[in-house]
Amino acid sequence: MNKRDYYEILGIAKTASKDEIKKAYRKIAMQFHPDRNPDNKEAEEKFKEATEAYEVLGDDEKRARYDRYGFSGMREGQDFHGYSNVNDIFSHFSDIFGGSSIFDDFFGNTSQRGRGGSRRRGSGSPGSDLKVTLKLTLEEIAAGATKKIKIKKYTSCDSCKGAGTDQGSTLKTCPSCNGTGEVRTVSRSVFGQFVNIQACANCNGEGMVIDKPCKKCMGDGRVQAESTVTINVPAGVSEGSYMTLRGEGNAGLRGGSAGDMLVVFQEIPHEFFKREGDDIIFELYVSYPDIVLGAECDVPTLSGRARLKIDPGTQPGKLLRMREKGVQHLNRHGAGDQLVRINVIVPKKINVKERELLKEMQEMPNISPKSADDGSGFFKRFGL
Repeated sequence: MNKRDYYEILGIAKTASKDEIKKAYRKIAMQFHPDRNPDNKEAEEKFKEATEAYEVLGDDEKRARYDRYGFSGMREGQDFHGYSNVNDIFSHFSDIFGGSSIFDDFFGNTSQRGRGGSRRRGSGSPGSDLKVTLKLTLEEIAAGATKKIKIKKYTSCDSCKGAGTDQGSTLKTCPSCNGTGEVRTVSRSVFGQFVNIQACANCNGEGMVIDKPCKKCMGDGRVQAESTVTINVPAGVSEGSYMTLRGEGNAGLRGGSAGDMLVVFQEIPHEFFKREGDDIIFELYVSYPDIVLGAECDVPTLSGRARLKIDPGTQPGKLLRMREKGVQHLNRHGAGDQLVRINVIVPKKINVKERELLKEMQEMPNISPKSADDGSGFFKRFGL
């Protein structure tokens, strides 16, 4: 697939400033962000494409290399990452729901700014996200389902209400960083002055310290416990698709916001049906008389039994369509179809009477086709 020019992707001129590049990317990222376009592969691809363009054009060195050499200068390993999926983007730019990344400015951050413009946490540190795999039967996928799962995760401490402090104790400004959450060191060399900024080790970058920590959670404000989560699965999900449950991840440290839970769906193979998109295929086996004379029979569907008519002379391998007996379409009305493939039962054992009847049928012109070696056709062409 031919790649589009990075400037074209972001809709900017080659003379665009850094602010213009960032503004253009922000607009596209907000439009095609996966959380706003669940299960939309086209939006996901546009999101990845725009992020790759931003990674290059937002960096002076990479941009200069791209302007000079084009895509050949952007090979992985030359300080260029490239992305295979959305999760790869998130891991490369840290966590969009907390942490330091380009997404903090775009989608919000739980941190606040302290004195002198330095970063200061408003309350604790955000919790991490969780990922769980949810197995579903084809029947549950077809109609949607409500599932309850038990997981172990960090929850807010009920003793200190997530504050991490013992009764009567309060948070105090960290004396090491004076509440900024950062420690700056200045070094000088022949090349000039360098300022190194690191998170304060005394308060872990929070700007506040606990005088007397809670005895139950040891000052974390959270404890590990088993929790029951209810998941409302929409009809029509597929293998590998996912949904995000906001705030159902691990609780944050000392009142920090909880992470999210990513629920990835896994489809359990069905005993009778094979899924193709929103259609399902069922293999029906009928006798030779039924396929010749026609018949009506009951066939299983995802919602129970249904009556199917087989016309006389139906050929083996033909697919009969049962309208809207398949999987419901995701986020829209209607459902797929159930396709019934006709197969003929060939008995492995027959009795004497059945053998005699079959031999008699072999002589009937409408039952047995004409002999292939009657002096014409295929064998004659090869001199056989």
